[in-house]
Amino acid sequence: MKVGIDMGTASGAPAQLDLEELLATRLLVQGNSGSGKSHLLRRLLEQSAPWVQQCIIDPEGDFVTLADKFGHLVVDAVRSEHELTRIAGRVRQHRVSVVVNLEGLEAEQQMRAAAAFLGGMFDAERDHWYPVLVVVDEAQLFAPTAAGDVGDEARKVSLGAMTNLMCRGRKRGLAGVIATQRLAKLAKNVAAEASNFLMGRTFLDIDMARAADLLGMDKRQAEMFRDLNRGHFVALGPALSRRPLAVEIGSVETEARSTSPKLTPLPDAPLDAAELIFAPVTEEERRQPVRRTPPPPTPTADILEQLARTRPEAERSQESLFAEVDEVEREAGIGAVMAEILDEPDVSFRSDAVLYQDFLVRCRIRRVPGEALSLPAFRRRLAVARAGVEGEAAADERWQTALGLSESLPDDVQGVFLLVARAALEHAPCPSDASLAQAYGTHSARRARRLLAYFEERGLIVLRTDLRGLRIAAFPDLDCETAAGNPDATAAPELSRPANSPSAPTSVVDNGS
Repeated sequence: MKVGIDMGTASGAPAQLDLEELLATRLLVQGNSGSGKSHLLRRLLEQSAPWVQQCIIDPEGDFVTLADKFGHLVVDAVRSEHELTRIAGRVRQHRVSVVVNLEGLEAEQQMRAAAAFLGGMFDAERDHWYPVLVVVDEAQLFAPTAAGDVGDEARKVSLGAMTNLMCRGRKRGLAGVIATQRLAKLAKNVAAEASNFLMGRTFLDIDMARAADLLGMDKRQAEMFRDLNRGHFVALGPALSRRPLAVEIGSVETEARSTSPKLTPLPDAPLDAAELIFAPVTEEERRQPVRRTPPPPTPTADILEQLARTRPEAERSQESLFAEVDEVEREAGIGAVMAEILDEPDVSFRSDAVLYQDFLVRCRIRRVPGEALSLPAFRRRLAVARAGVEGEAAADERWQTALGLSESLPDDVQGVFLLVARAALEHAPCPSDASLAQAYGTHSARRARRLLAYFEERGLIVLRTDLRGLRIAAFPDLDCETAAGNPDATAAPELSRPANSPSAPTSVVDNGS
C-alpha cells in the first residue's frame, strides 16, 4: 500500500513523501539550530501517526506533547538500562507509539539510556518485527565522531546501537529517521546509510561541504544552504525526489514545550531587591539536592605512572563495531551502477554533477556497501567506463599505460583521450569530429578538433593526414596508431560513449561553435 505524507509545498505543489519507501530507505535531516529541523520532524510524525508505529528518542522532551493529540506513550528514561530494554520489547510486541523522554539526564546517561532502548527494539522477537518509524533527534549526541566529554565506553555502546538501527534495522522493521545540527559531528557510517535527505540552513563550511557532497552538488551550489529560510529544506531521495527539490514544510497541530527566545521587558526592580537576593537560606531550600559538579580530570602524569606500574601482558584485540566491506561486492555494485547510467539515452549531454547525483542515489538503492565515491573519483571511473575497454583488453599493459597518461589531463577531457587511445590499440579508424564532440558532451565539431590539437600540444599524440584526406592519430608512448578515419563522418555508435559535460577549461577549448 502506497501512502503519501504531505510535508508541505514544493514550487507551489504539494510535497509528497512516500511512507512505504521511507521505511525501506531511511532519512537524514540536517540543519543548524533555528532552521526548523524539529518542526520538520513534528510534521512528519503528525502526518504519519495514523499509518505507522512510531518511536521518538527525545533528548530535550520537546515531543512529549504528541501524547495528548495522537496517544503516544511517554517513557521517562530515568530507569535502569535493563528496565528500558524490557519496555522496548513490550513496545514492539504491543505496537504502541512512544516518546522516550531523556530530559534531565546527563549526556552520558542519555547515550546509555538511548542505547538500551534501541537495543531492546532491535533484539525483539521475530514475530514482533512490525514496521516502526524510529526518530532520533540530535543524532550527533548518540553517534558522535569522537568521544568528547563522555566516556569511550558509553560512546561505543550508543554508536553501536545507532549503527544497528541504520545499517541492520530495515530487516527488523526499524526505519531510522535521524536529525542533526552538525553533519561533521555525526559518524559517517551512520549518515551514509540514509538514502533520503532533507538539508536545511547551514553556515559552517565543513557542514555545507558534506551536505553538498551527499546531494551531489559542487562547492558553488553549496553556498545556497546559507540562504535557506527557516522551515525551508532541500530534499533528495527515492521517497522524496530523484532530483534536489526545494521544500517548504507545512504547519503542525502540536507545539513543543520549549520555544524560541523572545524579548521580554524587565520587571520593575523592587525596593528590597538586596534583601530578596541575599536572604538566608530556608530549611526547605536546605533539603533540596544540590547539583554536584563532576570531579576534576586525572592529571596525565598520574595516568602515565599508573600505566607504568601495571602493564598488561597482552592487549586484547577489539572487534570492530561495523561489518567489514566486501571490496569485490562493492566494485561489482559500482560497475553495475555505472553501466545503468551509461545506458541512459540522454547521458551524452548531462553534466558530471547531475550524473554524480544520480550515481549516489542508485548506489543507495542498490545498497552498494562502503563509502560512496568522491566526485573526482567518480569522474575518473566514468571516463574509464565510457571508453568501453573490458575483459582481457582492460588488463593489457598498453591500456594501463594509456590510463596513466590520461591522469595528467584535466578531468573533463580524459574520456575523449581514452576514446582515441582505444581506437589506436584496436587499430580502429580514428574517431570522427562528431564522435569526439558527442563524447565530450557538445555538438561543436570545432571543439572536438581543438581537443585533438590540445593532446598533440601535450605530446601525447601525433596527427597526420593520408592522401585521401583521412585522419590518423599515432601514440608514441603506446607504439600504435589508429587506422585512417574520416573526420567528417557521423558519430560511430561503438565509439560514441560521451565523456563529459559541455563545460571545459578555456585553456583547452575555445568558445566557438
